Amino acid sequence: MTPPQRLPTPDDSPARILLVDDEQRMLDSLQKLLRFYNFEADVALGGRAAIERLEAASYDVVLLDLRMPDLSGHAILAHIAERQLPLLSIVVSGESSVDDVSKALRLGAYDYLKKPYVPDELIATVKNAINKKRLEDANRVMSLRLNRSEKLHRFIVNNSPDIIYILDEDGCISFLNSRVEALLGFRREELLGRPILALVEKEDREKAAYFFEQPTPPGEAGRTIDLALRTRSGGRARRYFEMSLWPVKERDELHGSDRYRLYGTARDITDRLEAEAFISFQAYHDLLTRLPNRTLFKDRLSMAITQAARNDKRLAVMFIDLDRFKVINDSLGHTMGDRLLQAVSQRLMGCIRKGDTLSRFGGDEFTLLLPDAQSEEAAVMVAEKILDSIKRPFKLAGHEIHIGASIGISLFPEGGVTLDAMIKNADIAMYRVKNSGKNGYAIFSHDMTTPATERLMLEQELRRALESDEFQIVYQPQVATDTEALVGVEALIRWNHPTRGLLAPGEFIPVAEDSRLIIDLDRLTLARACREIAHYHRNGIPELRLAVNLSPLAVEKADFVERVLATLAEENFPPHLLELEITESLLMSDRDDVVEKLEQLSAAGVHFAIDDFGTGYSSLSYLRKFPVATLKIDRSFVNSIRAAAREEACIVDAIISMAQGLKLNIVAEGVENRTQFNYLRSLGCDMVQGYLFGQPTSMSHLLQQRLTVADSAAAT
Repeated sequence: MTPPQRLPTPDDSPARILLVDDEQRMLDSLQKLLRFYNFEADVALGGRAAIERLEAASYDVVLLDLRMPDLSGHAILAHIAERQLPLLSIVVSGESSVDDVSKALRLGAYDYLKKPYVPDELIATVKNAINKKRLEDANRVMSLRLNRSEKLHRFIVNNSPDIIYILDEDGCISFLNSRVEALLGFRREELLGRPILALVEKEDREKAAYFFEQPTPPGEAGRTIDLALRTRSGGRARRYFEMSLWPVKERDELHGSDRYRLYGTARDITDRLEAEAFISFQAYHDLLTRLPNRTLFKDRLSMAITQAARNDKRLAVMFIDLDRFKVINDSLGHTMGDRLLQAVSQRLMGCIRKGDTLSRFGGDEFTLLLPDAQSEEAAVMVAEKILDSIKRPFKLAGHEIHIGASIGISLFPEGGVTLDAMIKNADIAMYRVKNSGKNGYAIFSHDMTTPATERLMLEQELRRALESDEFQIVYQPQVATDTEALVGVEALIRWNHPTRGLLAPGEFIPVAEDSRLIIDLDRLTLARACREIAHYHRNGIPELRLAVNLSPLAVEKADFVERVLATLAEENFPPHLLELEITESLLMSDRDDVVEKLEQLSAAGVHFAIDDFGTGYSSLSYLRKFPVATLKIDRSFVNSIRAAAREEACIVDAIISMAQGLKLNIVAEGVENRTQFNYLRSLGCDMVQGYLFGQPTSMSHLLQQRLTVADSAAAT
């Protein structure tokens, strides 16, 4: 990626910047980025180190994370506020909850950036903060000289970023700086002599009157209030200001007495309040349809269940899934799919009442809460209304689109007494509709919970898991038999299920194959494994080989070759270090198009291996026809190798002899003990993998295990 254009520092004098985070890599990244733009920055690893830095030196700007184990970013912000340190704080954090962000802003944070940060946005924010800090520093210095020069006083007041005003004894404006023209659009002459309340929006005038009219004794500290002020043009709906007020004593020379007037400032906080509101909206709404998201829906459902249980009432939850949406999305494109979802959400909103909650649950799925559905008939009436609305054609960009909907309904308390049970059972009922022909509704009953339904539920969870990236790649080492050195790894996928924990492939791969989701899983595995192993190619293991298992369904896709080559190019992965494992059943299909695809990839340098060799019906003719480089001996044959009965391992002998005759590489799977390993090595097997050399794990853990084994061997 071409780096952004280098920008000059905002001032000749260097800004003093402190970076605070509990991850050294993040500190290094931020420091490197700032140096690229000619900024110098100190770093503090963790919250306590940051406090020590702040006590030892002064800074203009601090960039800090919120979530740190020793001392949180909120605690550092509180320390800065308590010590009244003259600096601006910018939060750069992965924490995006409304409470975390709002608390940071309340503690005085200048701005908030979410990890992972956008470099240009971060630099622009730092520059703005530095400029603002310098302006504040300049204002502070000039304020100390205010009594020395009237000219300097006027300059400071009229160039302040805030509105500055003075009120007389009657609460009328006797002075305004020029900033009011830029922020509110009024000329100063128009407002002089008018009550300050004339500038306040109607809904805030009552509290403003109390604020300005209450007595202000001499020596009292300033008071503040947030108010909405009117603008001349009315271009923006509202502008909000933090109004501050201080009493000012003046000497009345004519009467020989003192009098008090009120001096105040008005700081524009509109952008800050809008940012807080937008962050809150993002946290609880789907930005495409503007509907409540899953989090907000669950909050409202939880409250509705509590109230229904307390008042002995009923409620209904609907799970709505659009029929044929994937076909339309694939044929007309994602942009048209997004427009269709927006149109559907508008139709659905027209079918519900004010107290109901419609949410986009994910993808083309919607959920609906009917808190006042006191009968089954009431819920059915809404479902039928939705179906009638959805079946009318949608006219989008010249296309007339027809879709349907499958609706599952769960009623409280028959359909569950917890929010998870209500949603899950509505989902089960929806899948019953899908299985029976789609475009209808069904009310959950307990006889719907069958193994077939559970399989459908797992398929749905699998689709959601692909959207929310709940998968991880683990690696099993492949070891050379002659040196016992690590020469390759096989990439294996695992599912971090949110409620069932880490799932092995056997628990979800069959469902993925039946639903053809295996194609997406294979693509995910290949891309992520190439990316991770390419990292180790660049960092000390340049010839590490990668083996990835492929489903026949993925190979049969028309764009299979293009996708594999595109992935290798995107991840900068050497083709000769990739070995794709295919099954014997794919060879037995004897399809010319499959042979052509494998030959194209083989010509590009990619190797192919036959996985679980010997468990199918492969023949020598197929091995000759396909560009196969490696045979993988199935673990069931390796298990037959025993110290006392090696004659049972004759199949292993035969496979190895055949592979050697065909000049193919050999990998034995499932090697669990030294007896098996030594026997395979004596036969000339090239590589082995199995629990003897490590269970599937992350690459970092795998390499640490290998290092520990090497250290133990050296010590012995």
